[in-house]
Amino acid sequence: MIVLGIETSCDETGVAVYDSEAGLRAHTLFSQVEIHADYGGVVPEIASRDHVRKLLPLINQCIDMAGLGRSDIDAVAYTAGPGLIGALLVGASTGRSIALGLDVPAIAVHHMEGHLLAPMLEATSPSFPFVALLVSGGHTLLVEVRSIGDYRILGETLDDAAGEAFDKTAKLLGLGYPGGPALAKLAVHGDAQRFAFPRPMVNRPGLDFSFSGLKTHTRNLWINGDHDSGTRADIAAGFQLAVVDTLKIKCRRAMQQTRAQQLVVAGGVGANLALRQALLHAGEQYGWNVSYPRLEFCTDNGAMIAFAGCQRLLAGQTTGTEIKAFARWPLDQLSAVENIAQ
Repeated sequence: MIVLGIETSCDETGVAVYDSEAGLRAHTLFSQVEIHADYGGVVPEIASRDHVRKLLPLINQCIDMAGLGRSDIDAVAYTAGPGLIGALLVGASTGRSIALGLDVPAIAVHHMEGHLLAPMLEATSPSFPFVALLVSGGHTLLVEVRSIGDYRILGETLDDAAGEAFDKTAKLLGLGYPGGPALAKLAVHGDAQRFAFPRPMVNRPGLDFSFSGLKTHTRNLWINGDHDSGTRADIAAGFQLAVVDTLKIKCRRAMQQTRAQQLVVAGGVGANLALRQALLHAGEQYGWNVSYPRLEFCTDNGAMIAFAGCQRLLAGQTTGTEIKAFARWPLDQLSAVENIAQ
């Protein structure tokens, strides 16, 4: 089965062609980072309009890169949520229309399920069951994954997600947008031990997260301290280490609680080198296997949507002709994939 995947949940227009037998045939991506940089964050209306401009050319480009024609497409998968509702509707309406025009099935894909399954695009993919740490811009989740669609939420953020905390702290330090990568780059030059940072909620039971207090602590340090480059770098380093330590501690608890041997880390913050190194070291220390998608598949992309959609399509699941998008869509509401046809 050859599946066209479309991702437009926020500020990146992603398209991919996935072949259930040959694997990923092609993928392409346009990032709106430069468009939104002047505003210090994503402007939903601008994001939606740019998806309208970029999506069809990217679809044509991706199909050409795969060495195929539109008549070779067997199904279409598109992100239906969660995300910015206007941006989602661009991809959903385009994907559903292409499927209707080609007379092929379509499937609405959960954005976070796409991230969750992205490591399976690699040659060496994780096996079920496993624990997943999903850390994207607006989400921080620990999920027990028994099979595709069989998810149990172990813990989630009660306020700011880790990615949001990175971006807001970077903005506080005057690092611009997107803040997370800029803060991580600056942190390399800082002394993470100069200032004391809390590790939120690690001294109480449970697997939920909270990063708003850490963000406030950082703000107070910056406001009441020197605004020189050394202080900025030291705060960045201390903040990053606090986030990484918190995520590592919670991951260890989740692995102990579930007795899992496989940890999957996905989402945009999964590209953070300090987090990758810390969790790989923890895996070596405690005997876990740790899997990541390649860096280009940590951020939003069409490949993960095409792959996730393909698995559900192979199991006989499809979405009707109605066009629906969901700004909020709990991951544990998804149905399990019982059998995948070969």
